[in-house]
Amino acid sequence: MRLGFFKRAAPAVDACELGRTVVALTLPAGSAPPSGCQAVVVGVDGRTRRLQAARRIEAREGETVFAFHPGPYTADLQPFETAPEIGLRTSFAIDAPDPQASQQRFDLYLSSEVPGRLELAALVAGIEAALRHELAGGGLELPPCTTLDEWNAFRQGLNQLLYMRFGVTVDDCVPVDLGNTRDYARELGQRALAAAGPAPAKVEARPPAAERFDPALEDARALRRLFLELPCLMCGLRLAAMPAAQEQFHRQQALLQRLDLVSVGVNAMPALALAAPGQALPAGEQLRRARHSRRACVSLDEAWALLARLRQAGEAALPQLYGEAERIVSNLEADCAGRRTVSDDEEMP
Repeated sequence: MRLGFFKRAAPAVDACELGRTVVALTLPAGSAPPSGCQAVVVGVDGRTRRLQAARRIEAREGETVFAFHPGPYTADLQPFETAPEIGLRTSFAIDAPDPQASQQRFDLYLSSEVPGRLELAALVAGIEAALRHELAGGGLELPPCTTLDEWNAFRQGLNQLLYMRFGVTVDDCVPVDLGNTRDYARELGQRALAAAGPAPAKVEARPPAAERFDPALEDARALRRLFLELPCLMCGLRLAAMPAAQEQFHRQQALLQRLDLVSVGVNAMPALALAAPGQALPAGEQLRRARHSRRACVSLDEAWALLARLRQAGEAALPQLYGEAERIVSNLEADCAGRRTVSDDEEMP
């Protein structure tokens, strides 16, 4: 007979990469977070709770436990695709818990986008893509011969963008010359190869991204993001900027109502592979539906970036920003409607 007066120590997790090349990874049941790391528990419904200090984490059935190292991390970002020599050496860390928030933004990122392991390289690639998109669209400005005031405005905008999109805070950011570490000719060759389509069988080349598009996987990932993030996005929109003018208040309320309808539609989205109960959908139509789902996530990313700008905007900037928000919501509505339909003929005009 074995008595249970003593419990074994919680098994240690091999976390030598955490804080270096890995930002977060899942923990096995009954394990303890490594030293210097924090834990996030993700429920079956996607809701999260953060554990600051725990020797042993007991997860309920269906829950996933992440351990993450808050950093700081350092990465060389390339803000302009056509100028690989221009870089930004950026130091960032996962934001401390906000006691006023019911769900931390980084925890939501883990829940909605990370399947089980978050490599630092993947997070940096996402940060770089978000930065490039905002610079290309005018959401952030980094002109040549930037003045001190322009640089400070860029830094503030970058910090808001990365917090709203990933839940990280920028500690430092300085310009660097990446000319000695970037092979522009090779990058151009890779872009041309990807644009040309699949390579011949005898040529060893990296396959284009289109070849790796798995409709079922991409659709499931996109719908999970929409399901979990849209309610948080609406909450952020309510709190980001309170319009003083009655007209702007009505525009905000109309946007929230439209987003609420989109969220309800996502919750009742039909299965990817079915045209009707018991009727299979052709593979081509499944691919079309999955592409609508992924395009909806592009609009979702734009909405988070816009929310970052709204948090810094004054009353005078609200009309333009609400106009941008209406465009984003219209794209969300169109792609979610396209995801529900069976064929292009049934899509919205």
